[in-house]
Amino acid sequence: MRALVVVANPNPESFGHALAAAAVDGLRAAGHHVDVIDLYAVGFQAAMSTAERQAYHTDTPIVDPQVAEHAELVGRAELLVFVYPTWWSGLPAILKGWLERVLVPGVGFRFDTEGRVRPGLPQVRRIVGISTYGSPRAYVTAINDNGRRTLARTLRLSCGWRARPVWLGLYRMDARTDADRAEFAAHVRTRMARL
Repeated sequence: MRALVVVANPNPESFGHALAAAAVDGLRAAGHHVDVIDLYAVGFQAAMSTAERQAYHTDTPIVDPQVAEHAELVGRAELLVFVYPTWWSGLPAILKGWLERVLVPGVGFRFDTEGRVRPGLPQVRRIVGISTYGSPRAYVTAINDNGRRTLARTLRLSCGWRARPVWLGLYRMDARTDADRAEFAAHVRTRMARL
């Protein structure tokens, strides 16, 4: 299968980047073709421009060449993997902006002849979230884990119910030891190798 790994962490030396590398290693070990988009490394702009908003409901909603390139990768992906730190109980702004700018009508969803929203990514079989959290799991659950809900529920609607979500979270990140982190990274690699 073809996998797209989207990384949203501003520090290239971060544990998040180590997790992305573990995910890529696992996916490649399973024989998947892997494309990677490191949003900070490519200078992705999170905010939708006025021109993009005006074009949103036209036949050509994508006006930025970088966004068009990313949309093409999404359109070919059968596995979507997101690696990010959870901040303020949600996705980092750059990743939320990526979803808004890339998964526009004609990419993430379509309208049928009666104006109903239909999935635009029916080829996607799995949506994988890999995230770190500063809080304990019980706290994250109590406040609804908004990033997870966005990817595992909302994005799933763009793919269809056949797409199965997989979630890998490391909670209480600040209290974890190096051994804990290494164990979690190994778990990420192993889990991706089984997809």
